[in-house]
Amino acid sequence: MLIDKQQIRRRFQQAAATYDRQATIQQRVADRLLALLAESGCTTPEKVLEIGCCTGLLTRRLLAQCPSIRTLVLNDLVESFRETVLQRCGNTGAGIRFLAGDIETLDLDGRYDLIISSSTFHWFHDLEATLARLARHLQPEGFLAFSMYGPENLREIRKLTGLGLDYPDLATLGTTVARHFTVTIRQERLETMGFADADAMLRHLRETGVNALVRTTWSRTRLTLFKKDYEQRFADHRGVRLTYHPMYVLARSRQAGRRPRP
Repeated sequence: MLIDKQQIRRRFQQAAATYDRQATIQQRVADRLLALLAESGCTTPEKVLEIGCCTGLLTRRLLAQCPSIRTLVLNDLVESFRETVLQRCGNTGAGIRFLAGDIETLDLDGRYDLIISSSTFHWFHDLEATLARLARHLQPEGFLAFSMYGPENLREIRKLTGLGLDYPDLATLGTTVARHFTVTIRQERLETMGFADADAMLRHLRETGVNALVRTTWSRTRLTLFKKDYEQRFADHRGVRLTYHPMYVLARSRQAGRRPRP
């Protein structure tokens, strides 16, 4: 389905105060992405672009892991995240600048040692066009590191409602990235969360902004039927389950190993 960027902005803005408390999977994904970043050899980047920084969940961890960072450009669709992120991450010694707006249409300048993003690229309208543009903004020895979600993401919701993004599988994603970068790491996992009941699961989606695909308010009857069906079909020992499908890609600039032109 077509992604409504304005709806995404509204949902994540509404979830700003509760995001960190509910974003358990997103924290795991950020930690895994940073572990793979270290494994890939990117340990001392100085100029970094982070796409989709949200409340700074990845940002704080990245700055702690890479004290070499001197310039950090933080991007997010939600401009009001600027104050939150700068308050949380602004005393590290790195020069931090916030770039508000849609990274698919924003003008970028300069080149980066690292372009990184966690749990954001699945929202793009044209992933390949954005990757092609980002490739032009990497240093010759630069790294791209990102996580996004795959076809099994929120599969329980899709089965009951038919709502869901058109996620690529890992092989397709790897092929797409490889047209513009040299892929070094490609991984995927399934992460399952447990909730006491369907109400708790829906609260989790609402308080992380993940319900951005729901464009209208459900009637009480439809909501009651949904919760009943969910609890009947997806019960486990924890109550009910919800599946996330994170995928991770680490890549290098196609120019890696070449000396930059003067």
